[in-house]
Amino acid sequence: MIDRTLGVADLPDRESANRVEGVLNAIPGVFARVNRYEGVIHLAAQESIPDSQLIAALGREGFEAHSLGGRKSPRRIVILGGGVASMAAAVRAAESGAEVTLVTDEQPGGNCIHGGAVPSKLRLRAAEAAYRPRHPAFRGIAATAPAVDMEVLRGQEERIAGVLGERKFLDALAGYSNIRRVRGKGRISGPNNVSVDGPEEMEELYADRILLATGAAPYVPPVPGLAETPFWTAPEALRAGVAPEHLVVLGGGYVGVELAQAFRRLGARVSLVTRRGLLPDLEPELGEGLAGILAGEGVRLHLGTEVLRVSHHQGFLLETDAGETLRGDHLVVAAGRSPNTRDLGLDRAGLATDSEGFIHVDERLETQVEGIYAVGNCTDHEPPLAHLAEEAGTRAGANMTGGDAPLHPRQVPRVVFTDPQVASVGLTEREAHELGLEVESRVLPLDRVPRAIVNQGPRGLIKLVASRPEGVLLGAHMLAEGAGEAIQTACLGMAQGMTVRDLADRIFPFLTMVEGLQLCARTFSEA
Repeated sequence: MIDRTLGVADLPDRESANRVEGVLNAIPGVFARVNRYEGVIHLAAQESIPDSQLIAALGREGFEAHSLGGRKSPRRIVILGGGVASMAAAVRAAESGAEVTLVTDEQPGGNCIHGGAVPSKLRLRAAEAAYRPRHPAFRGIAATAPAVDMEVLRGQEERIAGVLGERKFLDALAGYSNIRRVRGKGRISGPNNVSVDGPEEMEELYADRILLATGAAPYVPPVPGLAETPFWTAPEALRAGVAPEHLVVLGGGYVGVELAQAFRRLGARVSLVTRRGLLPDLEPELGEGLAGILAGEGVRLHLGTEVLRVSHHQGFLLETDAGETLRGDHLVVAAGRSPNTRDLGLDRAGLATDSEGFIHVDERLETQVEGIYAVGNCTDHEPPLAHLAEEAGTRAGANMTGGDAPLHPRQVPRVVFTDPQVASVGLTEREAHELGLEVESRVLPLDRVPRAIVNQGPRGLIKLVASRPEGVLLGAHMLAEGAGEAIQTACLGMAQGMTVRDLADRIFPFLTMVEGLQLCARTFSEA
């Protein structure tokens, strides 16, 4: 068998690609897979079968093809992990003709679908539904107090997550006969080998390329006494199905602020404690603004506070460096992520990690060991965002099969799904200064945006960062209702190299939140 590639034109959909594969795979001694996005057929065929025979067979069915010669891209790829990054990589590699084995002991979609992004957003939406009737924004509408059944709510969240996992991942994989799923725990046993500890037996796999997409687990800080208590991680808090009377949240990042607001709106008293401010990696105005909003809803904030010891006796006791003791019946630890790399056998392939266990990769998602790639939360390459992990998986799938698809995650939008939402893309003012750039910025309070006034929710702000003196848009940062939707406009503008003057001169629809970007851009020309 010889590996070859053919070019093929006019493949508008997967059905046409399937027809091409059917024509070629009907020829004895031929195995073909089509990448319709690139117009390329990857195939293995007996040496006695010339390209002209394959091209003629396609021509009889109305497809125009031509020879691209032999190829050196690998045919056997093993992927460890079952999350969004691994699924995306599997599909992309399969599109390029590789034989893909997906090794996972997770539910399809991994933590994102079943313990992270999806259930937390469902919980936040449910919390908003419970909060709005009690706090109507308009006079003349009486406040009501809806009952909340946490167990029923949790069951609905699990069902929706299951449906999303089936539709987004299992249904997608079902269309590829060259993707095989193996249940079990995978470990590297050599530079080109993976051992799978399955539910019934061990299996040894050979791979031309290996992709590590094992994700991360909640990080538990080394606070004295904490490990001996029945604290929750964020996924455990979402699965608990109980209504805390007083929940203490340890951590002020994305996960901590989302959980704090959700449980507060569902009726719990909530205290949030963090060594830094809220959302410390974003623009300080965003964290400060969100702190005021959460405090206004009754969340007790302990910012710049370090927990010295945790104990549990008929409830949690947290001793702090502020000289006070925080008490609560439940504690959720949301202090970051720890990579799932400890038991992967990395040393058997000569692959090292940093001091925290993260795997270093280059812009092509390849590790320091040739042929071994890594993507997602187990790497040091990207912020822990599901949409970025999915894109990294897609590009790794291309790179492992002979492509060249580097990933530069500078202009990736980030969203915190509190109410109002926090969204950010590009450089913060501090990051720009650290890069030696000369910049200027403007902050527009949301009470100057008509949509926010009409919504009776003028809480928040918009901040733009631009180069000086050119005015090229370098960063956009929002604390606003619907910020997660509006931020994409700034993202697209930055990709096109727009200036704040360009943004100010565009026509935006009146009474939309995205109009705030234009209004903020106009302030750059004000004295």
